[in-house]
Amino acid sequence: MTANALIKDFQDILGKDNVLVAETDRYAYSYDSAVLDPAVPGVVVRPTDVSGLGKVVKLCNDAGAPLTVRGSGTNLSGGTIPKAGGVVVLTGALNKILEINTEDLYARVEPGVITAKFAAAVQAKGLFYPPDPGSQAVSTLGGNVAENAGGLRGLKYGVTKDYVMGVHFFDTDGELIKAGGRTVKCVSGLNLAGLMVGSEGTLGVLSEIFLKLVPPPAAAKAMMAIFDDVEAASRTVSAIIAAKIVPATLEFLDNFTIRTVEEFSHAGLPVEAKALLLIEVDGHPGMVEEDAAKVEELCRAHGAKRIQVAKDAAERNKVWEARRAALSALARVSPTTVLEDATVPRSKVPDMIKALDGIAAKYKLTIGTFGHAGDGNLHPTILTDKRNTEEWHRVEEAVTEIFDVALSLGGTLSGEHGIGLAKAKYLEKETTRGTILYSRRLKKALDPKGILNPGKIMGE
Repeated sequence: MTANALIKDFQDILGKDNVLVAETDRYAYSYDSAVLDPAVPGVVVRPTDVSGLGKVVKLCNDAGAPLTVRGSGTNLSGGTIPKAGGVVVLTGALNKILEINTEDLYARVEPGVITAKFAAAVQAKGLFYPPDPGSQAVSTLGGNVAENAGGLRGLKYGVTKDYVMGVHFFDTDGELIKAGGRTVKCVSGLNLAGLMVGSEGTLGVLSEIFLKLVPPPAAAKAMMAIFDDVEAASRTVSAIIAAKIVPATLEFLDNFTIRTVEEFSHAGLPVEAKALLLIEVDGHPGMVEEDAAKVEELCRAHGAKRIQVAKDAAERNKVWEARRAALSALARVSPTTVLEDATVPRSKVPDMIKALDGIAAKYKLTIGTFGHAGDGNLHPTILTDKRNTEEWHRVEEAVTEIFDVALSLGGTLSGEHGIGLAKAKYLEKETTRGTILYSRRLKKALDPKGILNPGKIMGE
């Protein structure tokens, strides 16, 4: 049965206003932030309560209709590109913060809650939710869980998986599955919550998420280390980590990115710098001062031309807003922006940055590099025009080489963007054929008809 044949059933469950069939509506949900060809769904549905979500999942499974759940569509690996003619399920109306518990330090949310809005609501209660993906102003918590999203603070605080205490989700029969919950420790049954994190919607459909909260740091100090040499900046990253200092954030920007971001944000970045390290330490006030002094000393010892310490919160926020604008700024340069997130062990960051410069020269491409250097997660960003067939072929070759270099350094295809459609063909290079087959058997057992976000992670 096709998705079109289910329209009347969807309308009976959700109401006509929440079933989108117009061609323009369907096309709007045929692509995400990855540079991949669109696939137009047959119908787009918008459940407004959890009960409706479960009924939609069951209906799709009974009919064998492929289903892709979508939050805000910020996915960068094609994880929310649907199967052509299939069903897109929007979570935007499932956007309630159900509970923020200040005694037991957890929150309960629906999957459509916007990340930044949740973080602000938690902050208003005197608590802290650290994961901060670059798309946090629009991304949803359900999408964060599905992709195991990271962010600038991942170095010290970890990524989304480190804050998921439990989940509720629907299996393909529309049965509600509960895993984990309010307690800090829970080993009742299989770790199904862990299985759902990073599964990219291929194993179940999230309906509720339990998230760990932590006390906010008492103090923080941010600084910008300015370098005349890219290699010196990258080696400083390794030196800071080797000194057993773990900053809250340790970000790298190359000269092209610096100039592009400054033109976009007017944050006062030094456009003459070959590289910048943006560093923040936080915690107890005494420890912050001690760590900040050590970081400054290490930066100077490894060739920093100068170091600027933020005088106040306003100056600190201005710099971090500029860093968060890196992708937006770079995306203005060319018609097509290919943002990757190959990740290497932290000690290999200098080697990876050097290799990226060589790849840009080899394929005659403009590559701006920035990212979370403190945890080895770099974002080489290729600025191109997909309409130029010859150039696009060079881009594809360059991307393959970026992945090959990262893997040769003991790294991974993706630190925080997921595998989706874009990287599925490379996954065996990082793992083994057995890994792919095992994953497919697992999916087959949980999703016998293959309706849940088909083609993602492990391919068809």
